[in-house]
Amino acid sequence: MSIQHSPDDQQFTTTRDGFEAELAYSYPANGVIDFTHTFVDEGLRGKGVADELARTALAFAQEKKLKVKTSCTFMAGFVARNRDEYANVLA
Repeated sequence: MSIQHSPDDQQFTTTRDGFEAELAYSYPANGVIDFTHTFVDEGLRGKGVADELARTALAFAQEKKLKVKTSCTFMAGFVARNRDEYANVLA
């Protein structure tokens, strides 16, 4: 599945079989990214799409050496479940 990053819209998105999913973010402070909202169309739910968005977004944060905040409850849970992998980037 291809995930697109739109810096102008501050989101990661994907479309599959006509259904859309997105992970939005903001920059609340210099060097900090806050993942604010995740949405997955019902037709894509339960297929790991949100996890893929999360991994792509967190890889972006790591690559850019950004500290991560998780206002989005899904992202907070994802990072907690994968704490060993992402503890070093948390703000």
